[in-house]
Amino acid sequence: MIHYLIDPFMDFVFMRRALVGCLALSLSAPPIGVFLMLRRMSLMGDAMSHAILPGAAIGYLLAGLSLFAMSLGGFAAGIAVALLAGLVARSTVLREDASLAAFYLCSLALGVLIVSVRGNSIDLLHVLFGTVLALDDHAILLIGAIATVSTAALAIIYRPLVLECFDPQFLRSVSRWSSPTHFIFLVLVVMNLIGGFQALGTLMVVGIMLLPAITARFWAQDISGLVVVSVLAAFVASLIGLLLSYYTNVPTSPAIILMAGVFYLLSMLVGWQGGLLWQLMPRKHLEA
Repeated sequence: MIHYLIDPFMDFVFMRRALVGCLALSLSAPPIGVFLMLRRMSLMGDAMSHAILPGAAIGYLLAGLSLFAMSLGGFAAGIAVALLAGLVARSTVLREDASLAAFYLCSLALGVLIVSVRGNSIDLLHVLFGTVLALDDHAILLIGAIATVSTAALAIIYRPLVLECFDPQFLRSVSRWSSPTHFIFLVLVVMNLIGGFQALGTLMVVGIMLLPAITARFWAQDISGLVVVSVLAAFVASLIGLLLSYYTNVPTSPAIILMAGVFYLLSMLVGWQGGLLWQLMPRKHLEA
C-alpha cells in the first residue's frame, strides 16, 4: 500500500512539483477561505476568481504563457474589480454583492472572449482549469512566495480581522484598522487566487480556498481550530487528488476539488459540530 502512495512522487519530477505547489497553496488559501466564510463572503471568492480572468488573458496576449505577465495582469484586474465594486456600492443604491456580481460576470465574459479570439481551445483550458502537473520552478516559487506573504500578513491583521468578522461596528469605534484590514484582506484574497490559478485554473482555484474551510466548520468551533482543520483537509485532498489523477488518468484539478467536495459531504454527515448523524442521535435529558 505504501508503494502506491509514494512511488508516483519518487519516480516522476512533475508529480513532486505538483505536490509541492498544491501543499504551498493549501497552506495559505484555506485560512483565507475561513475568514471569507465567517464574514459571509464565500461567494465573493468565486466572483473574484472569475474577475482575474481578463487580466490574465491580456497578459497572455502580450507575452504568451508568461507567468509574470499573466499573474500581474490577473492581480491588477482582481484589485480593480474589488475596488470598483466597493465604489459602486458606496455611490449608488446597489449593495456590494450585487455590484461585484455584475463586474465579475462582465470580467468572465471578457476574459473568455479575449482568449477565444486570439488564442485557441487549449490556451483557454489552460487558463480556466490550470496545469498543475506542468508547474515549473518559477510557478512553484511564485506560489511559495504568495503563501509566505499571505501567512505573515494574515498573522499581522489577525486580531482586527477577527473583530471585523464578529463585531465590525465595535472595531470602527475603537480603531482605525477597519478599512485597512478590509483592503489588506481583499489583496490577500486576490493574491491567493493568482497563485492558485496557475495550478488549478480560475474556475477551480476557489474550491481549494472554500471547500476545506466549509468542511472545517463541522469539526472545530474556534477560529484557530477552523484554520488548522481547513489546512489539513486541503493537504489531504491535494494528495489524494494527485494520486487519483495519476492512477485513473483523469484531469488533476477537478480530481483535487472533487476530493475536497467529498470531505465536505462526509463532514456534513459525521462531523461532531452539527453533522447530520450526530443531530439524529438521542440526547440526554435536559441536554441543550
